[in-house]
Amino acid sequence: MSIQIINLIKRILIFSVFLIIGYTLLLFLFGSVLKPKHLPNLVYKVGHNYLRLQEVRQTSNVDLLFLGSSHAYRGFDTRIFRVSNYKAFNLGSSSQTPIQTLILIDRYLKKLNPKLVVFEVNPMVFASDGVESGLDLIVSDNNDRHSLKMVFNQKNIKLYNTYLYTLVNSIFNDTAYVKNKAYKKGGYVAKLKPAYFNGEEQDKTLITFNENQIKSFETILRRLNKNGINYILVQAPVTSLKYNSYSNIKAFNSLMASYGDYYNYNEVLNLNDTIDFYDSHHLNQTGVNIFNKAFINFLDNNFQDLKE
Repeated sequence: MSIQIINLIKRILIFSVFLIIGYTLLLFLFGSVLKPKHLPNLVYKVGHNYLRLQEVRQTSNVDLLFLGSSHAYRGFDTRIFRVSNYKAFNLGSSSQTPIQTLILIDRYLKKLNPKLVVFEVNPMVFASDGVESGLDLIVSDNNDRHSLKMVFNQKNIKLYNTYLYTLVNSIFNDTAYVKNKAYKKGGYVAKLKPAYFNGEEQDKTLITFNENQIKSFETILRRLNKNGINYILVQAPVTSLKYNSYSNIKAFNSLMASYGDYYNYNEVLNLNDTIDFYDSHHLNQTGVNIFNKAFINFLDNNFQDLKE
């Protein structure tokens, strides 16, 4: 290789380094002074998950670990399980997909050391690209090689920008978030005011499967098996209107059942759409109480060795 080519490569590398540094600093500057509506490709919003991931670092040796989306953290009330003598932690987060779940168990599974993992599964997360949950994870937790790998693999400008912004922001600023009454010890988030689904018809939906989500899901299950941790898969209740809107829900149920013990509470409980839910696919506190009572009864009958 000629000296000219080597020098050219060096100049390109030096220029690239300065370009990345300059872009990152400008991103931090604009992100600090402009309103979010002017920065559609930078999403820095700290929410309940920040509190959850602060608490999880102080938690160990639980009976139950809940994983999954908002159906998990708004569906399994750790206060109710505590009353029934189960030490539980809810590691669910908004729109959490298996891609982010894998990162979370890589970081916290060993310390939490659960006797049983309850993995909430629903059709929506398996169709998702995982960007929304990825953004939430970047701004809510300490970033490491797992975060970097996720950002590069998902190839999304919002993830790139938010990751770079968060790295610089962590140097100059402490994450500012005021704890509010909705977040409860153990990771559950409650609805503070009564709310009820209006019964709106749901459009028919064909469930699709993102290949990357399936791969991450299978990796999670292998990781749990390797560590000798029992798991069950649970589909939390949604409204009958939402559940019946999935045109191929039987295929989804068959797929989940092929991965292990699978319990679909849409086929177990007979909940009322306009009384027990606050929207088409989230339980209100009335619904949570009914669901959790039934689930604790299931645990008492099938996993007698879990309690403290």
